[in-house]
Amino acid sequence: MSCQHGGEQPIQITTRDKVMRAWENSMELTRDFELYSKQINDDDDTARVFAQFAEEECVHAARFREILHKYQNEG
Repeated sequence: MSCQHGGEQPIQITTRDKVMRAWENSMELTRDFELYSKQINDDDDTARVFAQFAEEECVHAARFREILHKYQNEG
């Protein structure tokens, strides 16, 4: 089943759009992992894993943000 209408052009998803979505997803994962690490009180190892993943995901989010700033400054 196609959702395109008649002769309309398909929506173009740009690289910037993809980076924006990745940044938003990465920020959400960072928040979720940090929250999980603080909520888990019955398994210290798992809580530490979530805390570590939150830090790592934060690095990803920061890199995506840098790329978004590049796009913003270019045009």
